[in-house]
Amino acid sequence: MEQKIRVGAVSYLNTKPLVYGFEKGLMKDEIELIFDYPARIAAMLLNNEIDVGLIPVAVMPKLAEPHIISDYCIGASQAVASVCLFSDVPLAEIKEILVDYQSRTSAALLKMLLKKYWKIDPVLTDSSDGYQQNIKGTTAGLVIGDRALEQRHHSAYIFDLAEAWQQMTNLPFVFAAWVANKKLPDDFKIAFNSATGLGLQHIEEIVSRVNFEAYDMKAYYTKNIDYRLDEKKKEGLGLFLSYLR
Repeated sequence: MEQKIRVGAVSYLNTKPLVYGFEKGLMKDEIELIFDYPARIAAMLLNNEIDVGLIPVAVMPKLAEPHIISDYCIGASQAVASVCLFSDVPLAEIKEILVDYQSRTSAALLKMLLKKYWKIDPVLTDSSDGYQQNIKGTTAGLVIGDRALEQRHHSAYIFDLAEAWQQMTNLPFVFAAWVANKKLPDDFKIAFNSATGLGLQHIEEIVSRVNFEAYDMKAYYTKNIDYRLDEKKKEGLGLFLSYLR
């Protein structure tokens, strides 16, 4: 391939199985791999700064030509553990929610659950780095990723967004998918699919290399995150996108 395909991945622990193949050297001659947080990867794909991104699915309708190019995703068929509303008080007593700036899908899902499922109407406040320290009293916070796994040790109440979605819809949830902003060659997609799925065969090795004491990483990779983009997850994704519209 004359020009490398620019691929944006997310720098969270939950993506390690999805990028394992690339870190082992697969497709090193075909792709240029870039890491950042989800909303930044989404912006890069929207601005055509990359060709493929592991993006929050809420961004897909904003792309002129979105193509899901992998059978693997960041999904959940039970509690996801790392996308949660954290609070010192029960839901009914929450007055304000600090919204994580790092993911559009989680923020959109939160708004959906507040309106359709929890039926509460707190003030939503955009956050910036370090906002978790302000989660106290009647001010709750939506926290995602590795910081959410750490926040679990500090908050009295934890409301898991994936679990709430499943209770509301009876469907799993897809947080992020590998999406291209243009049509890519079939041989590239076949190789990319193999590379993004390889890590699922090496979970024990990945766990052994992760130094993170805040959470049981084997449970996280095998129970909380459900990486296969199967038909049920596609159904859940379709419902979520229809709610967004």
